[in-house]
Amino acid sequence: MTWRWRYENAKGGEVTDRPLPREVFPSQADAESWIGENWRDLVDAGVEQVALLEEDRVEYAGLALRPE
Repeated sequence: MTWRWRYENAKGGEVTDRPLPREVFPSQADAESWIGENWRDLVDAGVEQVALLEEDRVEYAGLALRPE
């Protein structure tokens, strides 16, 4: 199984209109570590929230990247 992040705008729509990393991870832990290291760059690129997918199954969605 592979894991990946889906990048979303504030309304939950997928961000596809700009080049963003399309990393694929062998485990959930690897994906979560990566987002912890790279969320600031994603916010700078206009990503507001993310969803974690295992293949096509959504593990969780709506994870806001901006601190409150």
